[in-house]
Amino acid sequence: MSEGKRITTKVSTEEINQQYKYIETMKQYNQSIISSLGKPVRCNIETFGCQMNENDSERLSGMLSEMGYSECSERKDSDLIIFNTCCVRENAEQKVYGHLGALKKLKETNPNLVIAICGCMMQQKEVVEHIKKTYKHVDIIFGTHNLYKFPELLNTAITTKSTVIDVWDSTGSIAENMPISRKDNIKAWVTVMYGCNNFCSYCIVPYVRGRERSRSLEEIKSEVEKLAADGCKEITLLGQNVNSYGKDLEGDLTFAGLLRELNKIQGIERIRFMTSHPKDLSDELIYAMRDCAKVCEHLHLPVQAGSSKVLDEMNRKYSKEQYLELIEKVKSNIPGIALSTDIIVGFPGETEEDFNETLDVVAKARFDMAYTFLYSKRTGTPAAKNPEQVPESVKKRRFDKLLELQNKISKEINDELLGKEVEVLVEGLSKSSKTTYTGRTKENKIVNFKGNPDMVGKLVKVKIDEIQTWSLLGKIAEGQA
Repeated sequence: MSEGKRITTKVSTEEINQQYKYIETMKQYNQSIISSLGKPVRCNIETFGCQMNENDSERLSGMLSEMGYSECSERKDSDLIIFNTCCVRENAEQKVYGHLGALKKLKETNPNLVIAICGCMMQQKEVVEHIKKTYKHVDIIFGTHNLYKFPELLNTAITTKSTVIDVWDSTGSIAENMPISRKDNIKAWVTVMYGCNNFCSYCIVPYVRGRERSRSLEEIKSEVEKLAADGCKEITLLGQNVNSYGKDLEGDLTFAGLLRELNKIQGIERIRFMTSHPKDLSDELIYAMRDCAKVCEHLHLPVQAGSSKVLDEMNRKYSKEQYLELIEKVKSNIPGIALSTDIIVGFPGETEEDFNETLDVVAKARFDMAYTFLYSKRTGTPAAKNPEQVPESVKKRRFDKLLELQNKISKEINDELLGKEVEVLVEGLSKSSKTTYTGRTKENKIVNFKGNPDMVGKLVKVKIDEIQTWSLLGKIAEGQA
């Protein structure tokens, strides 16, 4: 172990057991309510933001299920409403405030309604103060570091009839063995690490999610083995920067080593992961992706900008040239790999020349997909203090130009699949049709086709006969009725 290395620990068994006692207390309380009212006790969880938040909401859902709550999609029918929030962009925060305001009338109609708000927004002191002052109908406020203590917080709010606020600045521990309720039987999120140490100048994540903390190999393997036993076919490993996995653990296990271990687990057909930071994408990881049959031929590698000057101001720690060299190395080792990325348009100080460098990277890298965003000022980050803010009209013009180029490239890449057979993991019915099924290729292409319920959860061959910008249409290949 290197000198000064901070080792992540687990929340104590005693503390976890204490939360299970609160779960049992709440279960008994809810059973008495159900008996007296003759109807279920319902909860509504609304999730804003990234896949990490989705996974956190699954954990909240698991705890609530153990407490006797039934999930409900309608706020008006709920006894408990939870907002799990995001603060990566300003519009996400404004959306939450709008929804919180709408809950005031519900609370007036039903004084016993419990309203809780958690997630990344709550890690900002000014946000908590604003909610305390403006939204007095909120009963529970908690953050990202103590999600596992929700049973205790809920019990306290209900028994004391007072507002409960419990937001931790940081933690060096990870809570294991708490309940979880998955939203999908075929695919599952598996968080392998929390937090971020990179401090990109535009990003608030390190301030609200804390420093990097890795889960142990044993805990991750145990979770994945259970998923496989339950019939799960695909896992997506989550972390703000999965490439840093293991740096805070005893021993020398890396993310590449973790992939090789999980690749051995029987029953799991596919392994995906996100997100990777280019500065930490090692040759070892590229080789593991190449060698592990279950690891999908898809890499999400956020570039954020194409100008080396802007990348330096973003504190990304790589140049345009280094990023393109990395892309070339990935493509040469893993032929046919699909690449996706994140791009911020209109970072403070971005000139027309800088933006053209971004277009050049997109043209050379030929991403299958790019998630593009207008720069959003985040209070507390260095970029927010930069006086050279780009006008909104300029951002939008550049955004449209970037989108036009990326859509053209995405269509060209997809066109190459016309008439070919692809292997699809069938996820279920399409949202837009009762007869069309949907799934994804290993390269993360969405494929829609006519199928039947027996195909769900299976790998099937589909012949592509129509190309769209973001999805493919096809028919089940011959011999696979």
